[in-house]
Amino acid sequence: MQHNEQEFLRAFNGRLIALRRWEDLARFWETLEQQPNGWYLYAVGESPPTAPIDAQRLHTFILEIDALLRRDHDEAYCGIVYADDHTHPTFVKIYDPNNLGASCGSSGVRVLPGWILSRVPPADLQAAFAPPANRRRWWQRLFT
Repeated sequence: MQHNEQEFLRAFNGRLIALRRWEDLARFWETLEQQPNGWYLYAVGESPPTAPIDAQRLHTFILEIDALLRRDHDEAYCGIVYADDHTHPTFVKIYDPNNLGASCGSSGVRVLPGWILSRVPPADLQAAFAPPANRRRWWQRLFT
């Protein structure tokens, strides 16, 4: 595993703080827009990006993801966006409102976020968190 992959996985598994209220999220987006350079935008399930996005793409993403979250997570609170630091972030997880499962991990199954903003080039999370062994065995037996 390369150094950047290790650094990314450390951040991914590190301490993140939820943006609980919609007002907190709105302020957080403003913070990101004030620090627009050097962000990798990773849609989990797609190939990890190899280059950071520019300020315009960050702005477009913020507008679109904010609208999606507010529309699809029809709650009085946010609570599905997490960052390592709310004023000087370097790592942000955004969970898909239509695929929350038990994102806190209480079910014992890890639910991957839908999108990640990171200052470090992302590692392929689908490869890093392979399905449980029983699912792999099931899959291998399916067509043999």
